[in-house]
Amino acid sequence: MKLTKFGHACVRLEKDGCRLVIDPGGLTDPGALDGADAVLVTHEHFDHFSEEVLRRAAAERPGLRIWTNASVAERLDGLGTQVVTTGDGDAFSVAGFDIRVHGTWHAVIHPDVPRIPNIGFLVDESLFHPGDALTVPGTPVDTLLLPVHAPWSTVGDLIDYVREVAPHDAYAVHDGALNDIGTAMVEGFLGERGPGVPARYHRLAPGSSVAVKPVSST
Repeated sequence: MKLTKFGHACVRLEKDGCRLVIDPGGLTDPGALDGADAVLVTHEHFDHFSEEVLRRAAAERPGLRIWTNASVAERLDGLGTQVVTTGDGDAFSVAGFDIRVHGTWHAVIHPDVPRIPNIGFLVDESLFHPGDALTVPGTPVDTLLLPVHAPWSTVGDLIDYVREVAPHDAYAVHDGALNDIGTAMVEGFLGERGPGVPARYHRLAPGSSVAVKPVSST
């Protein structure tokens, strides 16, 4: 499976000629959706979801399917069968990928800030994108897409989260607001110089790709 990092929280997965895009939001180059067969959206925040971009992509590709939670699906009203509502505990196959859904709510930002729904996606029982939450899927994860910078987490939260999920590799996402200094600081805590996590930590530059596969296949 080929993993390509796009702006902020968006990634594209490619396998056997099929393309699956997760969270193409307002900080993502719309080119991330070029040739996409399916899209997964974790929640409605602008940095993960762009109604305009998805409506345009759906119009250009009638075969495109968008899987998301009920609140995002409501925003995409009128697209008919191109939008499928899903939630915690669901499992489905799309564009050659097997998906399991984990989680229900966005992480708490502050008690006075209302929470919104958020779902995470486990792809091919191997790669997990949690969206804006530190959801533990409760099943082995080989590759974790780790949201490394947000108003709802600390570096300490990230260390504990990686330790609990215990992936083989963690790739940084949700890093669009970090400058070079912030990126280096996060890497210092999650990499080899930090207090220790059970994963190799990586950060891909936007547009960069890497091949990922289950550890059992290596």
